[in-house]
Amino acid sequence: MYREDFNPGYPQDKGAEDVYSKPVRAGKRTYFFDVKSTKGNSDYFLTITESKRRQTPDGNFVYDKHKIYLYKEDFEKFRRSLNEVLDYIRDNCFGGVVPESFSRQDND
Repeated sequence: MYREDFNPGYPQDKGAEDVYSKPVRAGKRTYFFDVKSTKGNSDYFLTITESKRRQTPDGNFVYDKHKIYLYKEDFEKFRRSLNEVLDYIRDNCFGGVVPESFSRQDND
């Protein structure tokens, strides 16, 4: 996890250890997929964080963050639903012209 994106105010993160992190930079936003272990390393969960840098009126930069906590009992339902929604978008929302981003596997 990146220091500027760490927010100690999330109670679910207290006592959790970082196991793996995958940042995805997307324009003005960065998404973080962070695997964390619970206290005592007895279980794992995923946090998905959207971080967006913005400038305050005084010229300083701050990060707006939104987090989703995903627990192991919901992984499969989440994956299936996300794939279903992406398939729907690909098949129904582009007027028959599928963007290149949907037609190739992105392993970045």
